[in-house]
Amino acid sequence: MVSSHRAAIVALGLALIISTGAQAQQLSDFEKRVTVEKLDNGLTLLLLERPDAPVVSFFTHVDAGSAQEVPGITGLAHMFEHMAFKGSPRIGTSDWAGEKAALEKVEAAYLAYDRARRDPRGTPAEEVARHEAAWKQAIEEAGAFVVTDEFSKVIDRNGGVGLNAFTSSDETGYFYSLPSNRLELWAWLESERFLNPVMREFYKERDVVMEERRMRTESQPIGRLVEQFITTAFQAHPYGQPGIGWPSDLRSFSATDAMEFFSTYYVPANMTIAIVGDVRAKEALPMLRRYFGRLPNSPAPEPLRTVEPPQRSERTVVLRDPSQPFYISGYHRPSVLHPDDAIYDVIQDVLSDGRTSRLYRSLVRDGKIAAAAAGFNGLPGTKYPHLFAFYGVPTPGHTTDEIHEAIEKEIAKLKAEDITAEELAMVKARRKAGLIRQLDSNIGLAIQLASAEARYGDWRELFRQIERIDKVTAADVRRVANEVFEPTNRTVAKLDSTRPAQTAPAAAPSEGASR
Repeated sequence: MVSSHRAAIVALGLALIISTGAQAQQLSDFEKRVTVEKLDNGLTLLLLERPDAPVVSFFTHVDAGSAQEVPGITGLAHMFEHMAFKGSPRIGTSDWAGEKAALEKVEAAYLAYDRARRDPRGTPAEEVARHEAAWKQAIEEAGAFVVTDEFSKVIDRNGGVGLNAFTSSDETGYFYSLPSNRLELWAWLESERFLNPVMREFYKERDVVMEERRMRTESQPIGRLVEQFITTAFQAHPYGQPGIGWPSDLRSFSATDAMEFFSTYYVPANMTIAIVGDVRAKEALPMLRRYFGRLPNSPAPEPLRTVEPPQRSERTVVLRDPSQPFYISGYHRPSVLHPDDAIYDVIQDVLSDGRTSRLYRSLVRDGKIAAAAAGFNGLPGTKYPHLFAFYGVPTPGHTTDEIHEAIEKEIAKLKAEDITAEELAMVKARRKAGLIRQLDSNIGLAIQLASAEARYGDWRELFRQIERIDKVTAADVRRVANEVFEPTNRTVAKLDSTRPAQTAPAAAPSEGASR
């Protein structure tokens, strides 16, 4: 009883703090300062005036990720993270005319080499080696024109910070911040690299990605387990493909493939740009239209066709390796656009948010069978139906089977009993506090606003998600738990350090024995 009273007091305290802070963060306040404009070419610009400091943050969201890949080019979306700051015909080169010709030579040599080494009839080894040598020589010649990191250095010289990019199953993003008097410089740099992309040092970066795969997946037992888990859980949808790509694809796709992918997905109609900080929309928009209006109008890419069929039976993966045991399981759930999405957020928080969460208390604090345990949404993405996943790291002397049983016990409670009023109040308070924290940072806010605009078609959904969580009831949680957390909808993966027990061979029947 004492603990429930304490939870109620904490929840009330959080609510009071949030109600005070939220006065300055109300949706109506943001609506006065946000301007959204869709250019004639389909690109969406979102500007938030926040003149607290003479700094502006930028986030460019491309609504394409590894889910847009097809067999043969897996890992290609990730390449655009690596190619993000290589420059353009006017940045990053000492002689564009010479480099352009050299890059064309690289591509012609690579296609000849790739065709020869993948010839199913078997090209003679010496001919393959000759093509490979010609390709590497062409790369070296093209490299002589490269001005290394010029794009990044221009940003550094002008006071830029936080230059970075990311790729996920659903999207690609580019972001950094500059002093507000460098807004036009950003507009030129950003529009230039989408207007005139250059696959500069493409094969060098492809080798870097190959090394990433070796480090994160092939050399890491947990990495190998998670990859097998994902490919087992998704048998039709591209979510089942590893975001970093299959090794054979990483050794095969070309700069030509990259340009085709770019021309399909990196088009204005598939892009949203958020600008947050010391910017005035009326003054900035004419300049932004001039630069980003240069991008050619192209049709938005077609939506994915493949839908993951319902899972009808439990699937299991067991990896045996002399390393730290690890457990992960997942249940198929709808995309973030589903009306029940907020309910899944509540379930995640009840099970996993902090030291008062159910999984922490039962597996880590009290049971002491796990060093860490949690349940979470969004594996491997959220744009399409995905997984609500669970994981656990067994402590010495305990097993993945114990983790599985303990997690399933908590799921059974969720299905059989309503969560408490205190738990629900804590979730709602934490979610509101989390939103306020997200709004503190200009770059964080730019990412959140652009992502919401791209995913939902309206940046206001960033705030409305909190409203939807406020409406979630304990009955909603029980209903969704019973709909989704079914054994036939489950994929389980275990990393075990022990070898399976050897079964003794059956004894041969003795003479005269009955068979």
